[in-house]
Parts: sequence; structure tokens; C-alpha cells
Amino acid sequence: MAVSNKIHGFMEQGGWIRKMFETGIALKAQYGEDKVFDLSLGNPVVEPPEEFRQELRRLAENPIKGMHRYMPNNGYLETRQSVADGLRLETGLDFTAGDIIMTCGAAAAINVVLKTILNPGQEVIILSPYFVEYGYYIDNHGGVAVTVPTGDAFQPDLDAIEAAITGKTRAIIINSPNNPSGVIYPENRLAALGELLGRKEREHGGEIFIISDEPYRRIIYDGLSYPQVFPHHASTIVVNSHAKDLALPGERIGYMAVNPEYQQKAELADGLTFCNRMLGFVNAPALMQHVVRALQGVSVDPLEYQRKRDFLYSSLTGMGYSMTRPQGAFYLFPESPVDDDVAFVDALQKWNVLTVPGRGFGTPGYFRISYCVEDKVLEGAMEGFAKTAKEFGL
Repeated sequence: MAVSNKIHGFMEQGGWIRKMFETGIALKAQYGEDKVFDLSLGNPVVEPPEEFRQELRRLAENPIKGMHRYMPNNGYLETRQSVADGLRLETGLDFTAGDIIMTCGAAAAINVVLKTILNPGQEVIILSPYFVEYGYYIDNHGGVAVTVPTGDAFQPDLDAIEAAITGKTRAIIINSPNNPSGVIYPENRLAALGELLGRKEREHGGEIFIISDEPYRRIIYDGLSYPQVFPHHASTIVVNSHAKDLALPGERIGYMAVNPEYQQKAELADGLTFCNRMLGFVNAPALMQHVVRALQGVSVDPLEYQRKRDFLYSSLTGMGYSMTRPQGAFYLFPESPVDDDVAFVDALQKWNVLTVPGRGFGTPGYFRISYCVEDKVLEGAMEGFAKTAKEFGL
């Protein structure tokens, strides 16, 4: 066998999003692209803001000498300072450039964090539904993933989290707005989580980090503001990406931010910088560091996604589907009308509608819809959703 037994098993059990993407390619080749309604992948079709194109053009026409050379592994000082300035305004905390490490997106950032903080066999709590690759990232660095289901409306269940914490617990990964549910974890829940972790740190005599995965934090609806986790737990590391807020998933640009109130922040930042190099990322892309330096206050318009959410939510609930109304990101996570979410997703494929079964996010009995697609794709999928709803008695 060409791959290891472990990787073969991971590929068999966890590649649902990629499987559906590949199914979409095959169906488009068979029926034509306009007859296939692919809602499986979180690959935004919204274009980057005009400010991005202006800054990219400015740099192309007026290049900075040496702008494509190596820089310090934690990134350009000016870029890190720009990120720190933005976080200071958002959080009221005294961020400096030394608290920021630029990365090749959020996925790289999470791997760097885990490589830095984990000893072999230590545990990392993940809340289901979760982004499936969290488990792989934890395994990459000798950790053990401990899955804790969320409670009502996919909110963190603090009693369940407390029951899962042991002397081996090193971190918990949270993701708000959440992929796949679109829910936001409110301020009071984050405060309670911080209090719980602080109490457990004292009880077990070791640190428990919050790793907050925040690529959707600027895609928020209904006038809500983003609840910051930093004020509630000193041992917090935020990982972020500009894949969603600037619609730049292919550019692989993001950062890690260490809580400025963490007492060992200098050592931690040094460790993160070292592991950024050690894992082979070396540094974040130079050109994108120059570009995003000027764009820390810029984002795509979340109202475009809110409009799509409203259309989908209204249409699908009108057909009888049941779901929690998303507050951000660009996903819906409805209940499957039958326990076997894979069977339901297969039934949708008869109408060339592609979604992802909930078991791909650690939560069987649901399915994920990604609505960061063209309106015509959403509109074209409605017939298939309606016919499948009727087939399953909704």
C-alpha cells in the first residue's frame, strides 16, 4: 500500500468535503456545470474588496526594494504592528508587534500552535460539530483529540467540557462563528469557559490554552458584534486567516496572536516563531504580508452573505427542514430528515445537489450547506431540496 495504515484510515473516514467536491466535478462533466448545484465547499465566490486590488496594483507598479526576499520568520515588523494595532482597537488590550506571528493561513497557524505547546499524549478538546481537520492537526503533533458535543443551538456545553478535562488536557479549540453551524459563542459563554479553565488549571496544576480559530469573525449578521475571547482567559492564542474576510483563500495568509496578558508571552511567541520555521512554513508569503498590512480594517461586505442566508433559511424552513439560524460565517447545518445523514445526502445527489453529511463534522444526523456560491446555484438547488423533502415526508 502506498500510504501508511493511519493515513489510509484518515482518508477513508474523514474526506467528506473533498469527496463531495470530486463528485461535483464528475457530475458537472456528465450533466454540464449549470445543471449541478455544488454547496459542498467553503470556497467563496465573492471577490476581494477593491482596496485589495488597489494595494496589489500599487505594489506591482511601485515595488519596494527587496520585497520578495526572506524576512524574520515571524513576519515583517510593519505588518505585525499593523495587526497588533487593529487588535488593540478591537479588544482594548495592549497588543504589540511582538505578540503577532504571521502565518500561511489559519491551518498552518493551528499546526504551529499545537507543535509548540503539546507534549506527546496530551489532550486537546474539540467541540462537535467541528472542522474535521482539527483531529488530523492534533494527531500531527502527538496529541489526543477529545470530542465534546455542544449543547442547545450548538453552544458550548460547559458541564460536558468540565467532565472531559483531565490532568492531560492541554488546550481546547473553539471556532466562532462556527463552521459548520454558523453560530456565535456569546460573551457570557466565553466568560464562563474562561472561569472554568482557570479553575481547572489551578486544580490540575497546569495551563490549559484556548486556541480560538477566527477566520469568520468579520462575517457576522443582524448587527451583532464579535465577542472577544482574549479578556476571559490569559492563556489564549487566536489564529486567523484572511481567506474569508478578504476572500483570499488561495493566498494562504494569516496570523497567530498571543494574549498580551499571558505572563510567558515572550517565550511562547519565540516558540511559535521557531515552530513556524521548523514545520517548513519558514514565513508567511512576502507579497501578501505587504498587501494585508494596509487592509486590517477592510473586509468583504457581510450583507452579501446575510442575504444568501436569509434566502436559504426562509426557503428551507418553508419546506419543513429544521435548523439553527446562523449568526455568521456562510454555512447552514440543518437536521437530516432521517438518522442516516449519508443516505439523505445521497438522495439529494439524485437532483445534482451536493452537500456534506454531518458525520464529516463529528455530528451525524445533520448535513452542511455552504452558501458562499453564486445566487443561481442556490436558486437552482431549491427544486432538489423540495423534491427530497417531499420524498422523506417533510
